[in-house]
Amino acid sequence: MELSDASRRILASMLEARTGQKLATNRRWRIESALASIVRERGFESVDQLVSRVASRADPALAEAVIESLLNNETYFFRDKLPFDLLFGLPIKRLERARAATRRLSIWCVGCSTGQEAYSLAMSFADERLRWQGWKIEIVGSDLSKSAIARAKAGVYSQFEVQRGLPVMQMIRWFEELGGGDWRIAQSLRDQVRFEPRNIIEPPPSPGRFDIILCRNLLLYFSPDMRRLAFNRLAEAVAPDGALMLGAGETVLGQTDRFVSDADCRGLYIPAPAAQPARSRVA
Repeated sequence: MELSDASRRILASMLEARTGQKLATNRRWRIESALASIVRERGFESVDQLVSRVASRADPALAEAVIESLLNNETYFFRDKLPFDLLFGLPIKRLERARAATRRLSIWCVGCSTGQEAYSLAMSFADERLRWQGWKIEIVGSDLSKSAIARAKAGVYSQFEVQRGLPVMQMIRWFEELGGGDWRIAQSLRDQVRFEPRNIIEPPPSPGRFDIILCRNLLLYFSPDMRRLAFNRLAEAVAPDGALMLGAGETVLGQTDRFVSDADCRGLYIPAPAAQPARSRVA
């Protein structure tokens, strides 16, 4: 049965109120498939009946499950690859030099979903173990979805999820096979990454200031007002000489005056000049 316009409006309103995300027209086609398992497991006759139950506010747990199902948790290891190559070029060299005295780096993955992006960063550092020996590399992943965060903490992925985007040598090195088609990421990497449920418009997680923030393919789901609020939060959380990475289809232009493009690293954004110290170039 086709979802009614009234139900679509209810879901869109609820999603935006609880997460800040808009249910854009190009995402509405997946509502029925996203909620199909809840309809089946809870014995509803249709998605409309499910939405009616949620709208009654009689079952908060059901409403939370519906919201989680509507969130886009698309991710995979080393997603798009080029952003990781960019990040581990000049930006990491620049920070390595700037943090030589403290030997500490903090990275925040916003909207980390089931954790593949954060673990990809951990693998990249671990693959250069000698270079980073004696450093404290702290990687924090946050996501609005509690179920996604639970999966990220467990570090268990299907064969398809592990092979999607992950080179064979890293798969062999950093995963153990559990049987039944599941693989678990190495304990040493799980120890390096901390995950917690958090909305981007909330105060940032500890330590509160990060050298690098990855917020890829999340802000495009926000309304302009919510996007500005999110950029303000990100600006408060990034170090004065730190950097922000957005998704390929995202930009700060016309969205915020808190960040500007990094002239040395196309695709990265840095705090606006008024709050930015002079940067030393690293060859």
